Amino acid sequence: MLDSASAGARRRPASVLRELLASEAGGGVVLMVSAAGALVLANSPIAHGYFSLRDSYIAGMSVLHWINDALMAVFFLLVGLEIKREFLDGQLATFRRRILPGIAAAGGMIAPALFYVAINASTPETLRGWAIPTATDIAFALGVLALLGTRVPISLKIFLTALAIIDDLGAVAIIAVFYTADLSLVWFGAAALTLVALVGLNRAGIERSLPYFVLGVVLWYFTLKSGVHATIAGVALAATIPLRPSLGRPEDAKSLLHFWEHALHPWVAFIIIPIFGFANAGVQFSGMGWSVVLAPVTLGIAAGLFAGKQLGVFLTTLAAIKLRLADQPANASLAQVYGVSLLCGVGFTMSLFIGMLAFPTSPELESQVKVGVLLGSTLSAIVGAVILLLTPCQPEVAS
Repeated sequence: MLDSASAGARRRPASVLRELLASEAGGGVVLMVSAAGALVLANSPIAHGYFSLRDSYIAGMSVLHWINDALMAVFFLLVGLEIKREFLDGQLATFRRRILPGIAAAGGMIAPALFYVAINASTPETLRGWAIPTATDIAFALGVLALLGTRVPISLKIFLTALAIIDDLGAVAIIAVFYTADLSLVWFGAAALTLVALVGLNRAGIERSLPYFVLGVVLWYFTLKSGVHATIAGVALAATIPLRPSLGRPEDAKSLLHFWEHALHPWVAFIIIPIFGFANAGVQFSGMGWSVVLAPVTLGIAAGLFAGKQLGVFLTTLAAIKLRLADQPANASLAQVYGVSLLCGVGFTMSLFIGMLAFPTSPELESQVKVGVLLGSTLSAIVGAVILLLTPCQPEVAS
């Protein structure tokens, strides 16, 4: 009887959160490999082919444009689905659960921006990149945690996931407000009407994928033409996808939002994000001098990710715990919290994405963005992993 029950438990689907942790962590490892491959190709004898393929045109847009505006819209759709589920039916469903990662995320966005602005204060033309070091790459950071295995308690993995989700919400808001091109009211109005139609589908109780998919594609096209970055359409579409509460049993959730989230996760984690990393991480080091490494943009991003993130996340987390606004993550020492705060400085995917939006017409500044993101993210990953490896594990205490 016990064996039968155990077999049934093994067949039961994993909870959404645990599946999220597993898929994001695995995707992070694949992302590391794809980014490394891009760097190798960009500095190899076949670098010309790599850049020519990336910059070739299909249906009026370059391959890179299709990746950054179309494929990444699917990534932002998944981000939106995760944000909605976590806030309405997950780890962020109550104020008590939101407070610690919310405070940490706020500190982790403000401090890096201040570091960047301080370093670029004398070069006003580069201040537009202030938001680049504010984002945390959940896939990359969880990929590092996956390599550390049981040395990191599950409470800190949940904390990092929740923080990164709130961080993503902030990044979406920043992109929508600060990185919108000249706005076309006609196309924006058409996008707004399409969004109203999607809300109507939701309110009518329609839970079939096809209507949402068709209107979602239309919404993406109208948003692309409006001047608002097309990826915002993914988040807007996610907000309209029906969600029925799982009532504390995520393994039994059967709403359309849960279906889409589970269906999209492997595609985003193992195909879309690695393709984005492969297309955007390639930077040629030949002929690159210390002037690029010491440029204000490079230093601002690297310092923001490495120093700003760890200070912003750890100090606000420590303050919230000491002021008893929130509880310290279970079975986790402050040294481990500090190690995870360092990992929040891995800002690869979203930082590169915002960097391409901040300096879309300057190859020189784009190269500085890539170098700064690579330096800051690599330092954060290595030092964070070392801190966590050297920190004694606390025994897990059943709640």
